[in-house]
Formats: sequence, C-alpha cells, structure tokens
Amino acid sequence: MDAKQGYLLLVEDDPDICALVETTLILRDYRVLAAQNGREALEIIAKERPAIVIADIMMPHLDGLGLAHRLRIDPVTRDIPVVFITAAYVAPEDREFTLRLGLTQFIQKPIDIPKFLDTIEELLRAGPYTAVAPQDEFDFYDRFRRWLEAKIEQADRQIARDEHLLDSYSNLSNQNIRDSLRRAAREREELNILLDRVRKQIEKLDRTR
Repeated sequence: MDAKQGYLLLVEDDPDICALVETTLILRDYRVLAAQNGREALEIIAKERPAIVIADIMMPHLDGLGLAHRLRIDPVTRDIPVVFITAAYVAPEDREFTLRLGLTQFIQKPIDIPKFLDTIEELLRAGPYTAVAPQDEFDFYDRFRRWLEAKIEQADRQIARDEHLLDSYSNLSNQNIRDSLRRAAREREELNILLDRVRKQIEKLDRTR
C-alpha cells in the first residue's frame, strides 16, 4: 500500500515531537493526520482507515497500549501496523515478545529520523500486518506488566554496574560511564511510569472480572 494514496495516523500529545514527526513525513509527500490521544485516534480511524498508526505510549485518556489493543480486537483494524514511539530502550530480543502483544515496531526517543523513515517505508512495502489472535484485555496488560518488570530489573543492573565503575575507573573514563548511567536512569524512569499505568489498568480490569 502506498501511503501517498492513503494516510499515516500520528498519535502524540507532545506538540514538539508531533510537529517534528508530522513535518518530516509531509516533506516525504506522505499524507498525515494527527491525534493527541488514543480516543481521538479511534474517532479518525472510524472515518478512514490509515496505512500505519504511529503512536506514543504515554498519553492522556486512552494511551498507546490501549489503542493498540483496541485495534487488534477489531477484525476491521486488526492488520493495521502499529509503530510505538518510546523513551525506553527496546532491545532486539524483545521483538518476539512485542509481536505476541500485537505491536509491530518500536522507535526510540530521541528519534533517529533516517531510521524512522526507513521503518515506515519498510512497513508500507510489506503491506497489511499479519495480525496475531486477539487477546483478552486483562491478559494483554498482565503480559505487558511482566515484560516491563523484567526491563526495569535490567535497568537496575545497568545502573548498579555503572555506579560501581564510577568508583573504579579513572577520571578519563568517567564521562562515558556517567552518560551510560543517565541513559539507564531515564529508561528506568520511563519504564516505571508505564508500569504504574499498567498496574492501575490491571486493578481496574480485575474489579470487573
């Protein structure tokens, strides 16, 4: 499917990031529609199906996780590729797990524009996404909770290693270690925010079961 004949749906509540991504795509002659949260995105999708949904995870009202789940449980939207923009690092080995959740790709902040554009073009060439079977909403968030907890443990270990290295290496090496420590701390902060949201959603769903 050629996005120039359809459109890309950008779902992002940060105006600066939204402007950057939207301008970048428009300069490549893509048609782009923007929404500030998942609820707005669903309203747009109900009127016209997008070629790809590009969504932040952290958003008010309906976040990126909830949006992806709702797309996957609807047969009409199940095969729309979903690209998540996130500040948390996602390692290559996480891809299999995220595919089971019905997600297609992750783009890490700060956005590498050439890599981002390559990802979009690759997804468009591939055509409709081969959707996984829809999951129960509670199971969806519970699986995501366990994945986030594992990622936080990894970040904790990285922070502990970097703090140990700061005490062991010469001042010449300190800057690289401090940079690594800051990245790991930012990742852990983002993951903990996500985990808190996911746990609240699980509690809410558990009360209705």
